[in-house]
Amino acid sequence: MLFNELVVGSEFVGTGRTLTEADLSIACMVSGDWHPIHSDEDYAKKRGLPGRLFQGSFGILIATGMATSLPHFSDDIVGATGIREWAYRTPIFVGDTVHVRSVILNKRVTSDGKRAVIERTLSLINQKDAVVQEGIAGTMVRLKSG
Repeated sequence: MLFNELVVGSEFVGTGRTLTEADLSIACMVSGDWHPIHSDEDYAKKRGLPGRLFQGSFGILIATGMATSLPHFSDDIVGATGIREWAYRTPIFVGDTVHVRSVILNKRVTSDGKRAVIERTLSLINQKDAVVQEGIAGTMVRLKSG
């Protein structure tokens, strides 16, 4: 989809992905966060949880990654411009199946006329249809000529 075809208010929904033990291990390794709430099943269950939970920042990683193709931009993606107002609504656990919903908030062409910024809400939603995390993300695209 080209920038000029994108309509503010449009909603895009991605496919699901079930989060695994391997995902949690990778999140712990990359972040260095081995708190027992993430790495010790017994510890988590003794605190009333159904099991170990993911670090909140892992939700941001998954949501932004899954949203990369929502919609599939025909213009070249330059990169992310930032995330704001991100909120953790409910924990994410091993075995949860999540998908992303993206709604276009606004779009604008940059001052040089060669690039554009698209802002959209990203909602990470679990198998119970609960929003587990959400916020606003910006993406810059290089506009196709012609």
